[in-house]
Amino acid sequence: MSDKKQGESTLTVMLALAANVGVGVLKLIAGLLTGSSALLSEAAHSAGDSTTEVLLLVAQRRSQRPADRSHPFGYGKERYFWSLLAAVAIFVSGAAFSFYQGFHTIFGPEEASSNLWINYPVLALAAVLEGISLRQAARQMEAETKRLRLSLGAYVRTPRDPTVNSVLLEDSAAMIGLAVAAVGVALRQVTGSTFWDGVASLVIGLLLLVVAFVLARACQELLIGRQADPRLIRAIEAWLEQQPEVDDVVDLLTMMTGTDSILLGARVDFVDSTSGAELEEACVRLDVELREKWPALDEIFIQPTSRKDANMRRRVQQRYGEALAEE
Repeated sequence: MSDKKQGESTLTVMLALAANVGVGVLKLIAGLLTGSSALLSEAAHSAGDSTTEVLLLVAQRRSQRPADRSHPFGYGKERYFWSLLAAVAIFVSGAAFSFYQGFHTIFGPEEASSNLWINYPVLALAAVLEGISLRQAARQMEAETKRLRLSLGAYVRTPRDPTVNSVLLEDSAAMIGLAVAAVGVALRQVTGSTFWDGVASLVIGLLLLVVAFVLARACQELLIGRQADPRLIRAIEAWLEQQPEVDDVVDLLTMMTGTDSILLGARVDFVDSTSGAELEEACVRLDVELREKWPALDEIFIQPTSRKDANMRRRVQQRYGEALAEE
């Protein structure tokens, strides 16, 4: 990952952390003063988001360590691991507390409400701070989607950098949660019933649960070992087949080993007249030119393979539904 992109990701997380700590304290004070379960749930929401940002900063720092003997492919996947913990933190610290507050408020004894007006300026200030953080995350996300030529929905489902994805989803959920809390407080003030305050807490809990699931799902795929962008795979295959030493590409294996870091394994059927020395030179040249053309390729393995190998063709066909090499 470039230093510029790393700096942008760090700025995005730091802005989100500052916003969540600030609004979390305000929500907690307002919730305690007014007895609003929706505000207390929102305070828990901010606490969960703050925990998430801390874990994301840890993820950024630890994933940048260079490869060593015990981890020859580097530590890029640490970003996915810590991002997964961050997603779990959203559910454990935020959603669970929100559900508790909601059920306690709905089924518990009615509590007298006072000074509910305090909640409105707190929610308004929280919306401003969360909006600043959301704007930064959206700006970076827009730059990434343009660079990768992906839609926003496609990037959220299959992110390369879960850090920005996490902040964008958290801040979006935070803005929705603030609106839900405001409606709950207003209905409580109008009707005099804490029921609506409790319902708002339950909705906030469900919202956090959805965000946690989406983030955890994306991190799960990256931890298991998701392949690179199919467009990149097709481009590499086409480029390899244009090389004079290459007769056909039998198999291509890719795996995301970190943010903008890809492992590539290519099984190639070289021209039969290629000598051993020429084969070595070809592999070296292909390695160098692949890295120059696609800098995200971190480790490249090229294995000479006959396209007539029936076992290999069957394995490739089972994986992709079709054989890459032609008869």
